[in-house]
Amino acid sequence: MKAAILRAGQMVVEELDDLSPGPGQVLVEPIACGICGSDLHTVDHAHDLVAAAVAAGVTSFTADFDPDQDLVMGHELSCCITGLGAGVSGISEGDEFAAMPYLETPDGRVVPGYSNRFPGGYSSQMLLSPEALLPIPNGLDPVLAALTEPMAVGLHAVNESSITPNRIALVVGAGPVGLAIIAALAASGIEAIIAADFSPTRRRVAEQMGAHQVIDPATHSIVDAWRAAGDGTTPPVIYEAVGVPGMIDELMAQAPSRSEILVAGVCIPPDNFRPSIGIYKHLSLRFVLGWSPEEFRTSLHNLAEGRIDGSKLVTGHVGLDEVPQAFKDLADPEQHVKILVRPNG
Repeated sequence: MKAAILRAGQMVVEELDDLSPGPGQVLVEPIACGICGSDLHTVDHAHDLVAAAVAAGVTSFTADFDPDQDLVMGHELSCCITGLGAGVSGISEGDEFAAMPYLETPDGRVVPGYSNRFPGGYSSQMLLSPEALLPIPNGLDPVLAALTEPMAVGLHAVNESSITPNRIALVVGAGPVGLAIIAALAASGIEAIIAADFSPTRRRVAEQMGAHQVIDPATHSIVDAWRAAGDGTTPPVIYEAVGVPGMIDELMAQAPSRSEILVAGVCIPPDNFRPSIGIYKHLSLRFVLGWSPEEFRTSLHNLAEGRIDGSKLVTGHVGLDEVPQAFKDLADPEQHVKILVRPNG
């Protein structure tokens, strides 16, 4: 099998030993696998991510991941079954699925893509649990089914917030996480969605994903846009999808009183904010990560039924040999938003 491997902070492509499914496991070929912002962070900050997970007690992320060892990432995927382990029934070779990234092993559940032992979707083969697989509904391109996982991240952020139809949603940052939040808000029927990003390309995609208004924060205030769009009284829900130091404090300073700030952007370095600002303004501050299986299923059907047009999000397709360059290309927001890896062509 062939894989794109994270090794000592660099992406390299090599041949690895073929995989074989154990009891209760399935062997799959990834159809498509999205390059996630978390994977980009892992290249440069793997040790910091693991240290934060240890401090948070999130053993599912750290138990099988040594950042000093080789890692085959990739957890946003669709796949085709190529082999069945003992005891697996109800699915057949050739069946295609959207996949939740988990694998049950004799040592417990692991997350392929964040396991040194079990490769993720930047490879020509993977092992998954059959319970992690959702049939791709008729009419949905199996390649676009790989977007189910990032769309579920956006839906989870929306579900964890206090957004209601009479409140304005402000999405700060229109990278893949912010765009997934915008898509989930639009699919949920929220009628006033304002997005802010410095990138003209990402502002354009934000409109295509459902934002009713987009602004350039270099020249306009998102809070001024909120005032103009509503009654200037009902507090907004602000989704922070940037993840850089200082952003939380900046949003707290700008936010109208009694706003909710929901943090979905992953800030790796330590950050500081002024709690007194939140106290004076009665702000609510929440942090979110991941998704539930139900949110994953809902996101798959949102894509299949056209409530979310995943094709608007994808700006490139690459093979495994091109993955190292794709990681570099994603540093330029004008060049790409979401790249899908096609490990098997």
